[in-house]
Amino acid sequence: MSKYSIQKSPSEFLKELAFKHRSLRNSHRLSQAELAERSGVSHGSLKRFEGTGKISLESFLKLLLILGRLDEIENLLLPEENIKDIEKLFSDKTRK
Repeated sequence: MSKYSIQKSPSEFLKELAFKHRSLRNSHRLSQAELAERSGVSHGSLKRFEGTGKISLESFLKLLLILGRLDEIENLLLPEENIKDIEKLFSDKTRK
């Protein structure tokens, strides 16, 4: 992305995701070592993720499982038509 774009670049998004993850881990009062052990993700991978945002998808999902947020991923890539159908239910035109 250009530096004047309002849309985040993938690297900016990764860094923000890592920051949010670190905050979530801290809110659960888990150290990196504790979360790594409980999730089966190596401590090095977790440390790298929280520093750079880089992690494998499988490891990320394992972390989310332990933090109780895995269910949020299920709706991530829903087909667009399903979302439009849901939006129609709440539009002003259909509520008369």
